[in-house]
Amino acid sequence: MHVAVLAFPFGSHALSLGHLMLKLARAAQETRFSFLTTEKSISMFLAARTSLPDNIKAYNVADGVPLNHVFSGDPIERLELFIKEAPANFKTALDMAEAETGWKISCLITDALMSFAGSIAENLSAPWIPVWNPLPYSLYAHIYTDMIRQQYANSLTHDGSNSVELEDQTLDVPGLSKFRIADLPAEVLPPRDAKETLFSCMLGQIGHSMPKVDTLVLKFYQELYPEPLLNDLKSKFSNVLNIGFISLTLPPPSLPPSTEDVTGCLSWLDGQKAKSVAFISFGTVVNIPQSEIEELAEALEVSGTPFLWALRDSMSDCLPSGFLDRASTHGKVVPWAPQIQVLAHSSIGVLITHCGGNSVHECIANGVPMICRPFFADQKLNARLIADEWRVGVRIDGGNFTRTGVLKSLNLILEHEQGRGIRSRAQDLKELVWKASAPGGRASQDFKTLVEKITSV
Repeated sequence: MHVAVLAFPFGSHALSLGHLMLKLARAAQETRFSFLTTEKSISMFLAARTSLPDNIKAYNVADGVPLNHVFSGDPIERLELFIKEAPANFKTALDMAEAETGWKISCLITDALMSFAGSIAENLSAPWIPVWNPLPYSLYAHIYTDMIRQQYANSLTHDGSNSVELEDQTLDVPGLSKFRIADLPAEVLPPRDAKETLFSCMLGQIGHSMPKVDTLVLKFYQELYPEPLLNDLKSKFSNVLNIGFISLTLPPPSLPPSTEDVTGCLSWLDGQKAKSVAFISFGTVVNIPQSEIEELAEALEVSGTPFLWALRDSMSDCLPSGFLDRASTHGKVVPWAPQIQVLAHSSIGVLITHCGGNSVHECIANGVPMICRPFFADQKLNARLIADEWRVGVRIDGGNFTRTGVLKSLNLILEHEQGRGIRSRAQDLKELVWKASAPGGRASQDFKTLVEKITSV
């Protein structure tokens, strides 16, 4: 068997799909895996490990950037260039993998974002197994893009404008009834005067590519779905596998000795009370407006709440003058923190987050409540899910960081009676996903089914 794994080379997508491939390769050692993505993504993937199993080989996919190209400064230009050439460039790499190994591709595993992969699989006469890395609610927004756009267009006023009230309307989509129009990623409902990008076109085709899907894999747990969404999902796809937070080890391994943490985060956390620390982290992509950094810093200083803040060096200049000295009595600011280990530490009481998928997974796996300040993509959907569906966190008042809003949220989760319920539900979710990830759990069984699928085609 020869499985080709096609990874989307932006954000953490390639690392996430690569992690799944590693687990599959160890479970199916007689199967050959070809990992196809850009040279940069391969380098990042290899940097996180000392070696690959013998049954995995990586192949470079051209990034689509023309020779001597001068970038305009548009943040999505690199993404657009890649998507434009992606089908042809992946096909070239697939031909190379087949020629070098002498094995025809027997199965195609891809990031589900890449809706064009269904046609590639069809041309190879191989089953297509797309993997959705984010939470499934955003997948549904893309599956129902046409319906959502039509409903939105029908609700506009005669002059083509919309109102705040319309933006706050709930979605008439199976499984998304608690979500608002305003929660949708920009690619689902681009501004009326904006030109649709290749990225939004690719995502908009997800619903149309469904007939080509052999098996849909989601990094989620069946136990976490609302029944309407799960039922509709199963009605659309003949095979749905929820393999859980595959990038995390559950239950988590014991924390390493704090002395081995060169960032100093774990040793600092050792000196704090249980469930008392606010951890602040916004990943590697989000750029927070300076005014909001200042408001957040002032709230942390005034509250006296112990805090650990992972703040990139490029953003540290946005902190109020003298903040680091004044807050050093109860807080610690670092350019990077070992987030998985930090969230597993007993002193962490809440994460202040942008609601990226990985952070949400890690909080659920460790029973950590969240204070949500989403920015883009699926983050607003995730925040709504956390606050209104699961009720394991709160959204920041007004949508932006203000000193008053941060103080209110910290007090509610760490001190208020309502926070006790939030913390209790967070623990319940943790226990649920741990059970599902155990050897006899549903997620573990779905992973075994996936292994059987790729080794039997």
